Amino acid sequence: MSAAGCTIFRANVGKVEMKNGRWFDTGLPQGFPDLFGFRHSDGSIFFIECKNETGRPRADQIRFHNFLVKQHTIHGIARSPEDALKIINEGLVGYGFK
Repeated sequence: MSAAGCTIFRANVGKVEMKNGRWFDTGLPQGFPDLFGFRHSDGSIFFIECKNETGRPRADQIRFHNFLVKQHTIHGIARSPEDALKIINEGLVGYGFK
């Protein structure tokens, strides 16, 4: 992605039970996309949800999508590296969501 003029990060999310029995939560909102980053050209932030050919977004991912739509934020579902680049380069909002 850096060759495509972007900086991108993977969002590690989930919960882990610690030795004392308490749960540790990574702290990102439910439905937060798998990848996020920004375009070097204009600093625009983007979010990418990675799915295989048949994968469907969960309800919490759809809620996060709706939030991003209201903010006019670049984001979408990528089923391939080409999809991810299309979302980022074309500044698409909600690509792959119905």
